[in-house]
Amino acid sequence: QVQLVESGGGLVQAGGSLRLSCAASGRTFSMNGMGWFRQAPGKEREFVAAIRWNGYSTYYADSVKGRFTISRDNAKNTVYLQMNSLKPEDTAVYYCTAATAPLYGSRWYSLNDYDYWGQGTQVTVSS
Repeated sequence: QVQLVESGGGLVQAGGSLRLSCAASGRTFSMNGMGWFRQAPGKEREFVAAIRWNGYSTYYADSVKGRFTISRDNAKNTVYLQMNSLKPEDTAVYYCTAATAPLYGSRWYSLNDYDYWGQGTQVTVSS
């Protein structure tokens, strides 16, 4: 089992920045990748960003490219999501997730290919 705990959400004005953190514990050696998804009210959960746990590959949704950056600190078993130039449409609950199976191609973007989820953290961007 892997436990994931997010932090760093909050209320910010449009154009502002936030950094989300996700601390992993438990069988972290089994992780192949970690990522962030988000879910706005009335909408489906959608992919935001992901990173290979042992490597340098990163993946982003088109809607956040150039504004969000995912990174990790393996020593701390923590993944981060730096969010800049935030827009009201970024408002959502952000979920941290981890995958134990190797991910390739489009599987990085599919929530069905991730095994563990955090409880979520609210991000609200005011206009």
